[in-house]
Amino acid sequence: MKYRILGLSDLRVSSVGLGCMGMSHAYGAPSDKQEMTKLLAEAVEMGYTFFDTAEVYGTPDCPHHNEELLGEAMRPYRNHIVLATKFGLAFGASESAFHHALIPDARPEIIRRSVEASLRRLHTDYIDLYYQHRIDPSVEPEMVAEVMSALIREGKILHWGISEATEGYLRRAHRVCPVTAIQNRFSMMARWHESLLPVCEELGIGFVAYSPLANGLLTNCYTVDTKFDPATDFRASMPQYRSESFEKNRALFSLLERLANEHHATASQVSLAWMMNKRPTIVPIPGTRHLCRLKENIGAADIYLTDEEVRAIDTALDSMEMSEVFGGSPIKITRNI
Repeated sequence: MKYRILGLSDLRVSSVGLGCMGMSHAYGAPSDKQEMTKLLAEAVEMGYTFFDTAEVYGTPDCPHHNEELLGEAMRPYRNHIVLATKFGLAFGASESAFHHALIPDARPEIIRRSVEASLRRLHTDYIDLYYQHRIDPSVEPEMVAEVMSALIREGKILHWGISEATEGYLRRAHRVCPVTAIQNRFSMMARWHESLLPVCEELGIGFVAYSPLANGLLTNCYTVDTKFDPATDFRASMPQYRSESFEKNRALFSLLERLANEHHATASQVSLAWMMNKRPTIVPIPGTRHLCRLKENIGAADIYLTDEEVRAIDTALDSMEMSEVFGGSPIKITRNI
């Protein structure tokens, strides 16, 4: 496994991390804990050191399932891995378990309550990287950063970051307490955060890419006939999985197939290699429940693309017809701003 440093920090992580959300949340019913515990151990053995979770990754019956899973599974490896979790988000009421608005809440007292609960569930006395899960427009970034600074002084967290960061918010927060990483949606289909890449390089901040395979579509493993359970799987309502989207994305699938053949790789690997070769600050965190995918994803770190190849891919993507892609659940503000 190859490794990267997140920004100008001393936080060294595997070049490919493991997003653990799908083991517990949004990609079908939660997987068997024993099976996932074994899978997580195998990930460590392969060289994965970067594991991502959040306090809200779970189900209505077990809302903190994912943190609890990692807390138990990672106990034997705690001193050898980087645990990232998140605060400041709740789910609104919805018509079904998986169609709901996101309610941000970054009030200092909520952050304090969240960090203590996450430390307890993760069976640790410190969190390596603590993200603000979504920006709360009712709380100034300086106030959030001050709480992060205090938590760092207290040793409860070592680094902090922002998920779905904007440039203005990031700069203001960073001035008060240096941000180690942002975590934003980024893939060949979701490139609206590319303007943040030079900002991250300027400020010395890592860019952690979540959903780097467009919620699995860029694996080239799904077809128009693939069905998902609408009661437990977000993908059932994602626009990129609609029947008509497969036709719209034909050129993208062809590009991935050609690149995979040229580099003796898979579509997933070239999708990940494209972003990793774009900037040394980028660390993708694809998720999986399967050992074969763990092995496949980690192999992306060994694929080298020249600057010319990356630019050629960008140019092709710029002019290519694509379907709409899932961009996240809507944000709901419940307090006065």
